[in-house]
Amino acid sequence: MHETKAPQSQAVGKRSLSGPIIVPAPSAKAVQYYRSGNALWVVNEVWGFLVPAAFLFTGFSARLRSWAQRLGRKWIFTVGLYFASFSGITFIVDLPLSYYQTFLRQHAYGLSNQTLAKWVGDSLKDLGVGVVSGCLVAWAVYWLVRQSPRRWWLYAAALSIPFTCFSMLVVPLWIDPLYNKFGPMQDKVLEAKILSLAHRAGIENSRVYEVNKSEDTKAINAYVTGFGSSKRIVLWDTSIKKLNERELLFVMGHEMGHYVLGHIVWGIFLSSFAVLFALFAVDRLSNRLIGRYSTRFGFNQLSDIASLPLVFLVVHGLYLVVNPVVFAYTRHIEHEADRFGLEITRDNHDAATAFVKMQTENLSIPRPGWLFKVWRSTHPPLGERIDFCNTYRPWATGQPLRYGHLFKNP
Repeated sequence: MHETKAPQSQAVGKRSLSGPIIVPAPSAKAVQYYRSGNALWVVNEVWGFLVPAAFLFTGFSARLRSWAQRLGRKWIFTVGLYFASFSGITFIVDLPLSYYQTFLRQHAYGLSNQTLAKWVGDSLKDLGVGVVSGCLVAWAVYWLVRQSPRRWWLYAAALSIPFTCFSMLVVPLWIDPLYNKFGPMQDKVLEAKILSLAHRAGIENSRVYEVNKSEDTKAINAYVTGFGSSKRIVLWDTSIKKLNERELLFVMGHEMGHYVLGHIVWGIFLSSFAVLFALFAVDRLSNRLIGRYSTRFGFNQLSDIASLPLVFLVVHGLYLVVNPVVFAYTRHIEHEADRFGLEITRDNHDAATAFVKMQTENLSIPRPGWLFKVWRSTHPPLGERIDFCNTYRPWATGQPLRYGHLFKNP
């Protein structure tokens, strides 16, 4: 992702003479990481079915609800106690697999700097944030199911839009800083160049943050986050250390493309449609399953909080089916952000070398199999992105830029 700026015509001409960047073959370690990752993905998908199914078919979910009713008495406390207990139990059940995947495995492949104490602390923070936010969602959704058994899914989907906007507003301000230290960029010269690029992209009063991710990982990344007054571009400090200035500018151009092209707003609306579809399916499928297995489940209504594992089970299956469509869309917008970054910086060489470094540092496979791409890849494969950087330069032949009308003069 990343690129440079003015004076472009001279710099681009000089850079383009260096020729295309060759897509490097993946290292043996990267291939092993890719294959073991695929196996773990299958394990996780199966695990995602087994755990809620065990809660349901053993009747444990119903017994947990009965315990929460005796202790909480009122409905609101029953739901809160059940959800907190369910989250704590699943946290413990998932702990060995989570520890292997996110700690042991990352250290084994040389991708992590995280201490065990930091990993434990972050895991407990995940649990706490999940319990608080999950209780709020559970109270709202199950109240709607009780009040409107036939149309709850429609009202809940409508409610998801302001909830998503609120989450995007507060997460960068209150949640993300729980895990890492965010602050202004240390390199003020680079920051000035990034802000100049943002001005060219039509983004005024933009905020660029540097986050201390090197305490957790050796990988490199950057992303856009937030909504409204909290929107920002975040650079990992590992990216600043491992990418050169021109590469970083392309990365910033890519991230600015997400803002300018409205990908965040589109994401909110499209996610609301996905939620609508998922909740409608949950209503139809869950009620059929309850009608068939109510004796084993220990409840006969979806409005019973004991149905929560059933909801998770159905949603997990649905997203496994629809993820190829979702990921096709995310790959599309990432490709267009690449195009935006190239057009605003016109630095094909450094854009391509940035992706080469991402491949090397993150142990990525440049051309994974089609199953990986369809079911697991939210971004275009790095080999395709490098190829695009090598070939996309309409300005060299006088062709119009797709997003040139959005750029301001330097």
